[in-house]
Amino acid sequence: MKIKIDHICKIEGHADFIADIERGDVKTARFRTLEGARLIEGILIGRKYIEPTIITPRICGICPVVHNLTSTKAIEACFNIKPTEPVILLRKILELAQLIHSHGIHLFFLSLPDFFKIKTELNMIERFPKEAQMAIRVRNFGVDLVKVIGGRTVHPITTEIGGIKRLPDRKALHEILSRYEAVMEDALGLAKVFASLEYPELFRKQDYMCLHNSSEYAIYDGDVLSLHGKTIPAAKFMHSLEEVKRPYELIKHAKYKGGSFFVGAIARINNNQSQLNPEAKRVLKNCGIKFPSYNNFHNIMCQAIELVHCLEESQKLLNKYFSQRASKLNVPFKIKAGRGVGAVEAPRGTLYHYYETDKNGYITDCNIITPTAQQVPNMEEDLKTWIPNIMKLDEKTRVQEIRKLIRAYDPCMTCATH
Repeated sequence: MKIKIDHICKIEGHADFIADIERGDVKTARFRTLEGARLIEGILIGRKYIEPTIITPRICGICPVVHNLTSTKAIEACFNIKPTEPVILLRKILELAQLIHSHGIHLFFLSLPDFFKIKTELNMIERFPKEAQMAIRVRNFGVDLVKVIGGRTVHPITTEIGGIKRLPDRKALHEILSRYEAVMEDALGLAKVFASLEYPELFRKQDYMCLHNSSEYAIYDGDVLSLHGKTIPAAKFMHSLEEVKRPYELIKHAKYKGGSFFVGAIARINNNQSQLNPEAKRVLKNCGIKFPSYNNFHNIMCQAIELVHCLEESQKLLNKYFSQRASKLNVPFKIKAGRGVGAVEAPRGTLYHYYETDKNGYITDCNIITPTAQQVPNMEEDLKTWIPNIMKLDEKTRVQEIRKLIRAYDPCMTCATH
């Protein structure tokens, strides 16, 4: 028997799915991208060190901030640059805004329809007008932060190696912050919606990887932490990943020691839940899910928890930024031959950029490993476990349940086919 889904809608990019089943045993489960490769890594070879921060955000219109920041961090690692604290604060707020924007859209418009068998976004808005407005207001809070700090809503232009081109307008930031209480109510309202859902029962013992920082819930910096308690420096972990290219695929699958693992919101909650902000901890406590969870349908609930956490953290960091005076926008540095890895937590998991530069600052080698490249092998293993549970359902419902699990992962095929 073969299950074939020609188009997985409500994800970023285009993909299909094929499973081969013999006597109830799932022999293969293949999630395939249908995006065309853009060969960004090849484009960057021979270019000046300042160019990755401009070029790599074009990989994705949903999460350009994370490519901008990760490439910036990687080049700074090449030249041993340490930006000032106000600049780091602004970068962290940008990163928080990226998660707020992405989670807000994915939760309501892409994942929630699966639980009510609603096909289109317009039908969702008609059925849940209040919740739709909540999601849009939360999303706008994040987008407006990116616009003020990054210079525009998509593809930031103010960040640069060693610092920032200009500081954001403080009045504009205060105006955004004035909306915090109302937007937090919206995020808490959305979290209640997702806590009330009946999630499918899926259990598969697996590993969860994300950044960890002893001083904060890591999104901008840290080492890689496994659910099993092992901590690995981000640069070492990236170089330990095995990238596998299958003949029919346009993406490389990233595995660690030959095995799959999950990255994303549920990995971060599983590993770093003790570092959540107070409101997010309350949401986690009241959501009815026991953590650590091995059910990746819960990734959606974890995004809702993170939405609350990121709003709390953005308020905290904005107030901290307002209390400081940015006396120096940029730090001096020398261009030299070097190697560097940058890693940040993108909405869908840990993103890695690696660059080598020559003595004149031209890029001689680079590698980008996206969250979806790490997710897909794990998704396929989950699908192998999930499909036998739904084989007795009619074909239409079975296909819907497969799509539901894929969308719970929140894959980004445009990033995966960079």
